[in-house]
Amino acid sequence: MEMLRPNQQRAKIAVIFLFIVMALDIISVISDYLEYNLLSTVVNGGFISEEQASSNDLRQMVIGVLYLIAFLTSGILFICWFRRAYYNLHLKAQYLSYSEGWAAGAWFVPILCWFRPYQIMQEMFTETDKILMQKVEGYRPKTNKTLLIVWWVLWIISSFLGNFVLKYSFKADTVEEMAKSTIAGLILSALGVPLGLLVIKIVKDYSSMESLLIELKDEPTDSLNDLQSKTI
Repeated sequence: MEMLRPNQQRAKIAVIFLFIVMALDIISVISDYLEYNLLSTVVNGGFISEEQASSNDLRQMVIGVLYLIAFLTSGILFICWFRRAYYNLHLKAQYLSYSEGWAAGAWFVPILCWFRPYQIMQEMFTETDKILMQKVEGYRPKTNKTLLIVWWVLWIISSFLGNFVLKYSFKADTVEEMAKSTIAGLILSALGVPLGLLVIKIVKDYSSMESLLIELKDEPTDSLNDLQSKTI
């Protein structure tokens, strides 16, 4: 039987970068608020100096670049952790709904990306809980369906809002439109904080389950549904 692959280090690194993204989200909220105040001054007939405008643009650009790098890096690290976790579960459960490749590929396929990663994450939690309940004495299930649903709803909202901000910011020609774009960006950054906390909790929760799974030395275990069907 193929050995399970270590995944704890991937989880730790992913969590570190998720914290970095959260920190940049908080910084972005503050920066967007400062930009909105400048734009509001102009909308209300006030005056801002060229130095203030240039300083604001430079600050926003630097934060935007740093955020993009951190976000893409954290996304790659999360998917690497996610795929390996599903790969390891395949070695312990005889029957899973999807191949382990979908744990990475599903994020990039149109339409499927809106629900398949969530289905895989939910299956990881429920199937791992079933195996550990059978094999580890005194084990208490850790699947939290509400947590997973809230995480995925926030992710969907954040994705749609992010697309809106990106498209609207390029079309914003007037100061009023720029102010609206800034407010949308502020909301998006604020939403990133609870979303980041949820992802971190999910990674940590499953990582603790996976560490127990890796310690099991026996053969693959049937899921509960498979056991029931065999009994029938």
